[in-house]
Amino acid sequence: MVWWLLLGRAGVSGFLYVHQRGFIYQQKFSLVNVKLKWVKDRALDAVVAGERNLRATCTLVSIISSDPHDGFPIYRLSRHRGQLGLPHDIKLATFIRRFPNIFDEFHVLDSGGTRVPWFRLTPEALNLHHEALNALQQNEMDLLNRLRKLLMLTCERMLPLQTIDQLKWDFGLPYDYCHSLVPSYPELFSMVHLPDDRVGLKLISWDDRLAVSQLQKNAAFNQKEEDVRNGCLTFPIRFTRGFGLKRKCMKWLEEWQMLPYTSPYTDASHLDPRTDVSEKRIVGVFHELLHLTLQKRTERKNVSNLRKPLSCPQKFTKVFERHPGIFYISKKSDSQTVVLREAYDQQQLLQKHPIVEIRERFANMMEKGLLDRSRGLYKRSGINGLEVDPSKDVYYDELNDNERKSESESDRNLLSEYDSDETMHGPC
Repeated sequence: MVWWLLLGRAGVSGFLYVHQRGFIYQQKFSLVNVKLKWVKDRALDAVVAGERNLRATCTLVSIISSDPHDGFPIYRLSRHRGQLGLPHDIKLATFIRRFPNIFDEFHVLDSGGTRVPWFRLTPEALNLHHEALNALQQNEMDLLNRLRKLLMLTCERMLPLQTIDQLKWDFGLPYDYCHSLVPSYPELFSMVHLPDDRVGLKLISWDDRLAVSQLQKNAAFNQKEEDVRNGCLTFPIRFTRGFGLKRKCMKWLEEWQMLPYTSPYTDASHLDPRTDVSEKRIVGVFHELLHLTLQKRTERKNVSNLRKPLSCPQKFTKVFERHPGIFYISKKSDSQTVVLREAYDQQQLLQKHPIVEIRERFANMMEKGLLDRSRGLYKRSGINGLEVDPSKDVYYDELNDNERKSESESDRNLLSEYDSDETMHGPC
């Protein structure tokens, strides 16, 4: 297992003269064609399993909470389906009904006499959502700085809202951050219209105090004093147990770690993209990006459109495969999720944000509701005990046998994900 290897840093006062010869040499050093094998990590796979369903549930809770008393009809919730990331073969109503301890269902007659499913939050879910809102309020400056640092990573200090929307769950931003967070800080952000008719968020004020990477912050604790003084830093490296690194690859990795380190917050336009030192900078950028996320992970597709904003070359995400000791690519849930290895000890996130703790409580609620429903506790429909607004014509009906059979099968499939979370406690 490789833990600490030397790494240089460019752009620091006094660095250019000391490392001038080495820097020129490295600029001439072409990109080494090395690709290390992917090895399954059961512990980190278990961390990722169920994430898609949790994100969809929390998003639905945020939407429905805007009208906690009357709720939302299914056709209005369906308009937000694209934000949920659910598989196309799962009906939205079917997914919601899996968690009757979170979503209360009732039916309202429309103008044509058809019974339309409506959903609202259960008291327990509503209370937990209020705790989540309090956590957002108490950690607002932390979340704000994460957003600022994300924009500071870009060459123009700006990103399209569509790109930020893909990352808002990972960064812990409120569901409606454009309305609830950004307008409160006009001295920091501005909305701009992009040439392609999209809307972007631009950072107005740069803060040098934030322009320090996590690797640099940890240098005082994890680096040798001489290395820090000379501008050398190191990436923490760890591999899945049983990962066999050939001697040739080990030698390449040691040499790669001794290349200059370029801070992700500095201009890197002088770097030749065909060199290993440029790749080192890309690794540093995504090392910092994952540190900015609450759970130190994000789906690979979320960063695929960051090439130009982050000044990365073509096929820049290949660094995830080339450096499996820094990043792990989980292939759970029909997606690829990039996980920062150093942030986890087996399945445990080493530094847990208060918002992550709230999410874990929602995940526990989902698991309980799913299990109880599979055991038949909600077979007669938990909605029968709801108090209905007498001003509405509300009728309850039970699902037909075919739909119940389909949902029962889907429940067993979804339950298997949670079972894997419970049983995978062994070593990597």
